[in-house]
Amino acid sequence: MSISDGDREKFFPLIEKKYGEKMSYWFKVMKEVEGEKYPVQIAHLRENYGFSQAHANALVMYSRGSTSSKRFETPAEFFKTVTPRQAKTMKAIFKAITSKYPQLELVVAWNQPMLKFEKHYIFGVSAATNHILIAPWDQDVLKKYTPKFKDYKVNKKTIALPNDWEVDVKLLQAMAKDSLAAL
Repeated sequence: MSISDGDREKFFPLIEKKYGEKMSYWFKVMKEVEGEKYPVQIAHLRENYGFSQAHANALVMYSRGSTSSKRFETPAEFFKTVTPRQAKTMKAIFKAITSKYPQLELVVAWNQPMLKFEKHYIFGVSAATNHILIAPWDQDVLKKYTPKFKDYKVNKKTIALPNDWEVDVKLLQAMAKDSLAAL
């Protein structure tokens, strides 16, 4: 198991080494801010002890009872947590891309469904209440295709689409092609 498997305890040896105290000490520190909101606890560790965001998050979340950051083992588990409309649109997005590029694997990374080729992420999708976000992994691809999404909100790394977006198969396949070419 690696740290990326979501197990927060995997951070503990790194925390002990970097900050010079055993975990028992850090659990006592967390008792001092027990009951505070998440941002206050994070700020306490960062400002008073020099914790990185990742280490602070691991300790705070573990102290709050969350032993793993991994919420979904499979894309199917993820799709059960979004509205049926969102799930239908997301599945259609992935189908549009994988029908042309079957070598891409649909996985869960950062608790979101992503298309991956070997060790490289190509394309991701996530859900918000009122929209779906798509994200070509390569920022140059996002910039290239931004004009095609002029009717939608284009963020720094994502494009917000309506939950019932009519999937543009050719556009998505072109984005995937360019993302693969960029590897």
